Amino acid sequence: MDASMWVAKTGLDAQQTRMNVISNNLANVNTTGFKRDRAVFEDMLYQNIRQPGGQTDVNAVAPTGMMLGTGVRIAATEKIHAQGGIINTSNPLDIAITGDGYFQIAKSDGTIAYTRDGSFKLSPTGQMVNSSGGLLQPAITIPNTAASVTVASTGAVSIELATGGSQVIGQLQLARFVNPSGLQSMGANQMKETPASGTPTVLQPGLNGAGTLMQGSLEASNVNVVEEMVSMIETQRAYEINSKAISAVDGMLRFLNTNM
Repeated sequence: MDASMWVAKTGLDAQQTRMNVISNNLANVNTTGFKRDRAVFEDMLYQNIRQPGGQTDVNAVAPTGMMLGTGVRIAATEKIHAQGGIINTSNPLDIAITGDGYFQIAKSDGTIAYTRDGSFKLSPTGQMVNSSGGLLQPAITIPNTAASVTVASTGAVSIELATGGSQVIGQLQLARFVNPSGLQSMGANQMKETPASGTPTVLQPGLNGAGTLMQGSLEASNVNVVEEMVSMIETQRAYEINSKAISAVDGMLRFLNTNM
């Protein structure tokens, strides 16, 4: 295969991958707490035909070199952890995080998952769980004698008793990471710790950089549809120009074969 065809082919692959990332962002525009992804490009190895600074004469060196690129690839997909919009739901078990931090969810295998999705429910035993039944950590159990539930911005959970008076029944906490982009997405609005993310620091909301909580609200996806549509057009045009490069090289090779 001609080298220029191969270079253009890597461009097609990279733009196709970027389109997959954009499509996933748009598909999750209504997913609670979803953080958009961004494709990170990097150029590939170069063929070093002539070394910059190489000796061209006894007393002269080349001011520039000759290096031919071999294409491009997607080096990573990075989560953009910008704050999503806050949607008022008036559901007392819906809790939005404003600022940094993640809720902790206990999984069935004993590990802890992390999420920005604060749409909690009650289990048959009155414990707060996520939509998949995962137990919120630290565990909060709401007794059936509670007339209402209140969650403070600092995470304190209290109930109004049917017999009168109030009682604090637990404290919500948030996990912070040095590098949240290093978290691994697992689906179901959950992520897990990796060596790249670092170990979590569990904090009370509102302290030491942790975000605060808003009861009766949910954090929407931070996907901007207009921005993603512009990125989609850019990707489509880049894909087209790489495809035209392949067609141009094919035409040049056909011309050579015809005239040889």
